[in-house]
Parts: sequence; C-alpha cells; structure tokens
Amino acid sequence: MSIIELLLIAIGLSMDAFAVSVCKGLATERVTGKHIFLVGIWFGGFQALMPAIGYFLGSAFERYITSVDHWIAFVLLAFIGSSMIKEARSQEENEANDSFAVKTMFALAVATSIDALAVGITFAFLIKNITHLIFAFSAIGITTFILSAIGIKVGNMFGVKYKAKAEIAGGVILILIGLKILLEHLGLISF
Repeated sequence: MSIIELLLIAIGLSMDAFAVSVCKGLATERVTGKHIFLVGIWFGGFQALMPAIGYFLGSAFERYITSVDHWIAFVLLAFIGSSMIKEARSQEENEANDSFAVKTMFALAVATSIDALAVGITFAFLIKNITHLIFAFSAIGITTFILSAIGIKVGNMFGVKYKAKAEIAGGVILILIGLKILLEHLGLISF
C-alpha cells in the first residue's frame, strides 16, 4: 500500500468526522480552542484507535463486525441527529446540542469511526511491516484531527448567524450520514 493510497484512505475515513464536526460547530455559540482540541482528539483518537483494534481482531471477526457496523453507525447518528432537531425546535433554551460531554463525544466518535474498524481488519491482510502499520494508524488519526478541527470552526462561522436553522440542518446532516452509511452497506447506493 502506497503513501498516496493510505492518505486517500485517511481522508475518506475522516469525512464523516469532518461532517459531524461541522454540525458541532453549527450548534456551538462560541467555539474555543478547547472545543477544537476536544473534537480533534475525540475524532482523531478514535479514527486511529479503531483500525488498530480492527487489525488485532483480524479476519476471524470480520463477518460479524461488517455485518452490523452500518446499523450501529445509523442508529447512533439518527438518534443524535433527531435529538438535535427536536431540541432546535423546542421553545426551551437548551444547551444539550452543543454538549462536549464525554457521553456525547464518545457516541459521536464511535459512530464516525465504525468504518475505520473494518479498514483495520483489511490492514491485517495488506500491511505486514509494523512501521507501516503505525504510520497508517497515525496518518488516519492526524488527518481526522486536522479535518475535524477545521470542520468545527467552519460550522461555527456559519452557525452564529442562523443558530436554530443551523441546528436543524446539523441534525438532518447527521441523519443523512447515518442513512448513507446504511444504504452503502446494504448495497443500495455507492459513492
């Protein structure tokens, strides 16, 4: 596997995390350096960790993981997205949408990194050199960290003007990402 191929995989895997980061930026009134760092660490960390876990699980569990990964991602993203829409439409002033709590970030990080677990399983067959393997995990994590940090800032710059509409749009985006993952894995669409 070439460096170019690996970087393309890293960028591809980080796209869901980027989109979710944009949604977090939309829902957050004022993004701070701490928010940017937290989003980057959660998403980048999980995107680096999941392929490592997948690698060590190996092919013995591949059929179990790939048979449900799309359902897990869909359910988590649909739940979080629908919660965002519900709270945006609520008359109450509720700060749950812009939560950076461990529970919220963990669910988002897992939902956006499920595919990376399956990629890690394929690494067990493609990458035999430990140095290349560490580079692969690091490249995926760093790429996701950078794109997630950019995503939350981009989302926030747009969302300050249109907070309620942006929260609804963010929720819809999360649901659509989950639906896209589900439909791709069911073979109904391909991108």
